[in-house]
Amino acid sequence: MTQQFELDLHSEFLRADLFLAMGQPTEAARILERVIAAEPANQAALELLARAYYGSAQLSRSEQTLTRLVQLAPANGWARRALARTLERQSRAADAAVHHRMADALGAA
Repeated sequence: MTQQFELDLHSEFLRADLFLAMGQPTEAARILERVIAAEPANQAALELLARAYYGSAQLSRSEQTLTRLVQLAPANGWARRALARTLERQSRAADAAVHHRMADALGAA
């Protein structure tokens, strides 16, 4: 039973990725919220969820998701850069600068 549940979560992740690629970030976020509810530490799902929130201009949700991802993986340069850009879009340049510096130190693009 567990294997089937994991397979369904993976299928849902792939489905959300497809929705995001098709320019439907709100639908992708809806799907990913269920995946994260089942697997709260799934870093790939958190990253995709943050992208979906960012893409649908849900900036505070994107910030919360990216903050959680940075807590789980402090050396994730992509997450640091994405968090910085999310903060910048909220006119919080000083907060963003910290994460830009960390992303630079980690070699993130």
